[in-house]
Amino acid sequence: MSRTEMMTSTVSALLLATCFAAVSSQGQSGDPLVVSTAQGYLRGSVLTSRKGRTIYSYRGVRFANPPVGELRFKAPQPPDSWDGVRNATEDGFACPQPEADTEIPTSEDCLFLNVYTTELPTNDSNPNRSVLVFFHAGGWYSVTAASSLYGPQYLMDQDIVLVTTNYRLAALGFLSTGDDVLPGNYGMKDQVATLRWVQQNIATFGGNPNSVTIGGYSVGGASGWFHMMSPMSRGLFHRIISMSPSINTFWDLNNNPMDQAKRQAALLNCPQDTSKQIADCLRGKKAQDIASTFNGMLDWGYDPLLPFTPVVEQESTEERFLSESPMKILQEGNFVNVPYMTGMNKDEFNYRALDVINNSSWADDMYNNFETVFPIVCMYEQGTNKSRTVSGVFKELYLNNEPITLHSFAGLGNLYSDAFIRYGQDLISKTVANISKEPVYSYLFEYQGRYSHRYWPGTKTPIGVSHHDDLIYLFYISLLFPEFKTEDPESQMVEKLTKLWANFIQTGNPTPEPQELLDNVTWHGMTSNNLYYLSIDSQLQMEEGMFQDRMTIWDQFFPPK
Repeated sequence: MSRTEMMTSTVSALLLATCFAAVSSQGQSGDPLVVSTAQGYLRGSVLTSRKGRTIYSYRGVRFANPPVGELRFKAPQPPDSWDGVRNATEDGFACPQPEADTEIPTSEDCLFLNVYTTELPTNDSNPNRSVLVFFHAGGWYSVTAASSLYGPQYLMDQDIVLVTTNYRLAALGFLSTGDDVLPGNYGMKDQVATLRWVQQNIATFGGNPNSVTIGGYSVGGASGWFHMMSPMSRGLFHRIISMSPSINTFWDLNNNPMDQAKRQAALLNCPQDTSKQIADCLRGKKAQDIASTFNGMLDWGYDPLLPFTPVVEQESTEERFLSESPMKILQEGNFVNVPYMTGMNKDEFNYRALDVINNSSWADDMYNNFETVFPIVCMYEQGTNKSRTVSGVFKELYLNNEPITLHSFAGLGNLYSDAFIRYGQDLISKTVANISKEPVYSYLFEYQGRYSHRYWPGTKTPIGVSHHDDLIYLFYISLLFPEFKTEDPESQMVEKLTKLWANFIQTGNPTPEPQELLDNVTWHGMTSNNLYYLSIDSQLQMEEGMFQDRMTIWDQFFPPK
């Protein structure tokens, strides 16, 4: 090697060492992937974004102590500190759920989060980027924040910091006896613990704790709405994105928690006379045994969609996540006013109609006993004169009073979608827009690519734009789909969607200025007089009055209360 080459090599090595030392200014041993949190040092790994950016990835980060033993059915406890450097290079366990995915192992020790960033602070600079904390979907009983389901490769081409997080599910996350013995809302309190961890630690990863957006899908999207109302969440976030939020005033809360607790206890042969008996017995059961009883909480077919939901907590020695009905809090204006983005997919849960159509006994039962079945499926009151009236109207509106066959697919699919997503999302977005001092941005995702979470049986043809399908363009879901390359037809939607979301995360406005990528559209916030929404397709455009022909009928039967 020549002297010039040696000098060049030495200078390069010094520069590299200086860079490493700067990046790891809070770490140990000059390792550029080691950062310091309030609990101890973490060593991350490197991923690569869709466009080739380096992603500093910290996975399996504990944000609370394991909720096991006496901590089962309790609020999460702050994580213990540790000595040395702890590896944060792999996803943590998923929380126990009915059908554990063998590719994503489960454990009751599951309170982990993942942090992704493309620029760490140095001694000389701090990127101070806006943060997205994303709560996963799964009906409050399944799924996880694992990187194979919520991979950062698409969003990390935008200048944000991404946090995905687990929270306890089903009975382990939401069972309540309606008193201080089992107060409930443990999964929601896990989410609060994540937000508190972010406030304490996110600057270490180049994030700005004063610019945090809560994002989420389905029940994760509904979670954002609950955090608007919860006193525990005050001051922990600054914007909300509720994607296809499963919010519905009939079932967003469990109003009979003790009845549900007794039913859960009976499935595990536990005594049911007192709250303490139920709690003591369930704490002695294996976590997976509790999770595996989920189907025993269903009443008809695969319904209700959400057997477990948050509750209004009674007086408790614990900090309460909800002390009043969230609709009461909302209507009285006692919620956090922040920019709010919310919307849904064009076809949402239409695919659920096939579950009924392809099962002749279910199809016959739904049609012949609609007064019993519709309230279970749509999650409204049962056995009342009003319930019977509503069921009769819905049978005519959605089924045209005809037997359920493949001919019924569109109508029955709309019944599922309206009940699960559209009505609740419509009601809440309009209510928030009428009261909040901050803008509400509504959207309808209509782009149908080659891939979907639901295909027509025996084909690779998507059943429309189904629930979860927009996530395909925000996250690299490696468990199910290929990573999109620049030449793929889906690439343009990845560009559009990640940019819209990043703009909102950074500024509270998804279109702060005209941009060719976004078709120079200006996304107007909705008002009580103008129900604006953005149609998100190959071409973005503003529309007005999403699904209002049917939503007005739901409004007549189920006004907010």
